[in-house]
Amino acid sequence: MKANETQLRVGDTIRVQIKRLGINGEGVGFYNKKVTFVTGALPGEIVIAKVIKPLPNRIEAETVTIQQQSEDRVKPPCPIYDECGGCQLQHLSYAAQLREKQDIVRQAFDRYTDYDAHHLPLKATIGMEDPWNYRNKSQFQVAKKGTSVLAGLYGIGSHKLIDLTNCMVQHPKTTQVTNTVKTILEDLNIPIYNEKKRTGIVRTIVTRVSFETENVQLVLITTQRDIPKKDILLAKIQEELPEVKSILQNVNGKKTSVIFGDETIHLEGDHTIQETLGDLSFELSARAFFQLNPVQTVKLYNEVRRAAKLTGEEKVVDAYCGVGTIGLWLAKRAGEIRGMDVIEDSIEDAEENAAKHGITNARYWTGKAEQLLPKWLKEGWKPDVIVVDPPRTGCDMTFLQTVKDIKPKKMVYVSCNPSTLAKDISYLSKHGFKIERLQPVDMFPHTSHVEVVATLVRK
Repeated sequence: MKANETQLRVGDTIRVQIKRLGINGEGVGFYNKKVTFVTGALPGEIVIAKVIKPLPNRIEAETVTIQQQSEDRVKPPCPIYDECGGCQLQHLSYAAQLREKQDIVRQAFDRYTDYDAHHLPLKATIGMEDPWNYRNKSQFQVAKKGTSVLAGLYGIGSHKLIDLTNCMVQHPKTTQVTNTVKTILEDLNIPIYNEKKRTGIVRTIVTRVSFETENVQLVLITTQRDIPKKDILLAKIQEELPEVKSILQNVNGKKTSVIFGDETIHLEGDHTIQETLGDLSFELSARAFFQLNPVQTVKLYNEVRRAAKLTGEEKVVDAYCGVGTIGLWLAKRAGEIRGMDVIEDSIEDAEENAAKHGITNARYWTGKAEQLLPKWLKEGWKPDVIVVDPPRTGCDMTFLQTVKDIKPKKMVYVSCNPSTLAKDISYLSKHGFKIERLQPVDMFPHTSHVEVVATLVRK
């Protein structure tokens, strides 16, 4: 049904000219002066779209037909691209993805800061030579369909599980191991978690592969400690998957969308898996945060090192440090590194990683930066540079207030969400900092995500 000019209803069709790409990979235009988000549409296109949600402040719609097609539109190579919610931009050429991701950063600063978005020190996005098979980790939910075990991601805008037997952005070893584990669970008839009924045991299969060695760590997320036929299960995994060098179990019996629970149990093999970045290698435990794209991580961390401009004397804080990757990357050029994280396992990994490389100027604490930094300041220790790599939600406000009070000479902010980056920088720019450089890095080709290394200096 064609849309009425005054009031839109679900199912109405509208004609929209797409101006730009949104932060979730949708096309953004206007209909009757109201901002309109159209999934499947690209900048420069004119589309007929079906209204999904007519809201007071915006319209959400999906592409029905394309009247004027973008020169950057390509055929998605993945056969289930339209069903799976894992990628959002396979229908856009890779060169155009890099250009649009730079623009997504610009849009965020235009919306959330007082900076002139067209005069930002914003660089071109650093891309990949081969933007496929780059993810070193998968977390696939499992379900039962008849006698078959499925494992994959939930479909776009639904709670229907899409069985991913192959994924073009995953390292092939992760999907190979997942597929074999599915078959073993199926053959042994081990109870699979049913989210609606809250019955069953195995709820998620997590795999992480080392790009350097192609060894795999397998984590089974279960609702309880006891797994029926556990010994047979482990024997079959070891027999059929010799590349799996570490088998762990994590217990999460809560009704939650959070993957990991608090308890991790070592089952077989090594406790950790080793990954290499440049001339550094890292021991990774099951819950430890580590970048998902090792190839681009080297480029990302080199940008952090470039931004920090260390001379060998500086005191550096690595906030939200995870297993210590960024701090260790900087250690040889710093006077002292101090890192912190709230996950104790990560801190243990960071200490082990530093010791293994003979790095003696890096120390680590379990805790929050906003609590540790004021304590150190009272003790007479003040950082010259603060490096932070927070989650998508951005920095905690108490942390930003702490940075404001401590007044480091420089802050290097590694962000995976341009919107929260812009909001946080808006606060910092009102309290003595200015942007020196914004460098987007494409860590996740074919998705709408973009990483940014922001360099902030004291005014």
